[in-house]
Amino acid sequence: MLRAPALAACLSLLCASQLGAVGMEDNAPPAPTATTLECPDGTVWDVERAACVEIKESRLPQTPDALITVVRELAYANRFEDALNLLHRAPDQGDTMVLTYFGYVTRKTGDMARGLGYYDRALTVAPDNLLARAYLGLAYLQTGQTELAKAQLAEIMARGGAGSWSERVLAQALIDGDATRYDY
Repeated sequence: MLRAPALAACLSLLCASQLGAVGMEDNAPPAPTATTLECPDGTVWDVERAACVEIKESRLPQTPDALITVVRELAYANRFEDALNLLHRAPDQGDTMVLTYFGYVTRKTGDMARGLGYYDRALTVAPDNLLARAYLGLAYLQTGQTELAKAQLAEIMARGGAGSWSERVLAQALIDGDATRYDY
């Protein structure tokens, strides 16, 4: 079995170019890495071994940002089961970003009710989590609850999110009426 510090190092190197995307201030999808370019489902890239390893044998990143970067890449590549498996291994299951991405991934798999529940939990932990608010607003828009989506946009603005990715994407989705175009 692989050691946790080694996975942290390999995933940190793997994800270094994507760390800016974790904060979602870049409106571009996550850049693919060896994990999504070379590894089959159920595996992630291990820099030390220069090979794909099973997620259950992988070493977790040391920082939540590094973990979320990999989860986001897997989700964008439609590898939702892999993203969930990685999230289930996060050391702090109550971390607001872990909860936010549990919401995102479960919603993307079609389990809207469960996804909404994760967003609610993320916002209970950190009411100023603008990303959770944006994703919650997109979920509301996706289910035809436009007024609730607008309420989340108002919350983003009230919490200092003017000009942020969260504000821009939710506002544009409300204008276009298309939650899926901006949902990454």
